[in-house]
Amino acid sequence: MDFVWALSASILVSLISLIGVLSLFFNEKFLDKMLLLFVGFGAGGLIGGAFLHLMPEAVEKTGDALQVFTYVILGFVFFFILEKYLYWRHCHKGKCEIHAFTYLNLIGDGIHNFIDGLIIGASFFTDRQLGIAATAAIIMHEIPQELGDFGVLVYGGFSKSRALTFNFFSALTAVLGTGIGYLSASRTGSFSLVLLPVAAGGFIYIASCDLVPELHKQADIKKSTMAMLFFMLGIALMLALKKICE
Repeated sequence: MDFVWALSASILVSLISLIGVLSLFFNEKFLDKMLLLFVGFGAGGLIGGAFLHLMPEAVEKTGDALQVFTYVILGFVFFFILEKYLYWRHCHKGKCEIHAFTYLNLIGDGIHNFIDGLIIGASFFTDRQLGIAATAAIIMHEIPQELGDFGVLVYGGFSKSRALTFNFFSALTAVLGTGIGYLSASRTGSFSLVLLPVAAGGFIYIASCDLVPELHKQADIKKSTMAMLFFMLGIALMLALKKICE
């Protein structure tokens, strides 16, 4: 049953890639305003997911805090290397020069979604509530990222319909990752106990190195304050999920 939950969660995450369809109904100025709020909300959700869900669960399961935090650091470094050498970037302004190589962006996004799927699969194998929390944190991040990726593809010359199609197929790698993550965790119990803190390190990296810097770029004090409120709202939501699941 938990496997069905995991697959359903990964399909939901994949469908987030179609959020670019919003560009067909709203003007770019409105989407830019909303995007900053999504970035703040996503950053808060990732921080909350890492510190309130993934890391405590890993410590509880292993009983070895040093081991868990070592894997968290390794996860942070791994995501840094992945972004550095695969040009996996999270462009939240839509038209980002480093993403002019649209096919490379699709490959990088596919790898990223596959890793998200691994996290979802291992999380649901460990505990259903943990899986729900991890999925929520991923979705919070996926919204601004997928809007950015959609903008990158259009900027690179894709039509909007083609960009939506390619972005969706890239997102489906999450389903494959979920299957592998769940089955690997079921056969090797230690797999999920390693992946959870590594994922936490990745969440912290994405939030602190990709998303929060975008918030600092906003000079308008009103917009910046709203983004900060949404950042705290993301953390509050993850805390609420933690309390509900206890």
